[in-house]
Amino acid sequence: MMQMFRYNWIVRDDWFELCNQLSIEQLTLKRIGGPGSILYTLFHIVDVEYSWIRGIQGKPDIQVQFEDYLSLQQVKALSDSWNKEMREYLDTWTIEFDHEQVTIPWNNGHYTKGEIMRHVIAHEIHHMGQLSVWIRELGLKPVSANVIGKNLL
Repeated sequence: MMQMFRYNWIVRDDWFELCNQLSIEQLTLKRIGGPGSILYTLFHIVDVEYSWIRGIQGKPDIQVQFEDYLSLQQVKALSDSWNKEMREYLDTWTIEFDHEQVTIPWNNGHYTKGEIMRHVIAHEIHHMGQLSVWIRELGLKPVSANVIGKNLL
């Protein structure tokens, strides 16, 4: 499990680096599909990961507003600050957690922790695909989605 989160974090940082080439207008332009703009999509990825993982820990959701993170540097700083907490929790992950049932305050469903963790991983990968399409539309080469060569094990 941790390997796939590390993969997502490496790729996310690569996206932040690539997006440094873009103007604020390119980052915030409303696009077809996905949650909206490139910048909002990066914010959304970070926010969803943090919310779900705090949820399975039984911690309250911390509500942040996109309007407070209107630059790439601010979204990257948010990602970096929350990443430390996520890593600390994931370092404690055991296979037994996979089957533990949890309920999340903002969602009426009953899930296993493993199901939620896999959802969070897939969620980020899905949005990275959307970013790839938008970046190609801007004439740039997207970040590689290749797992091979990232030294995850």
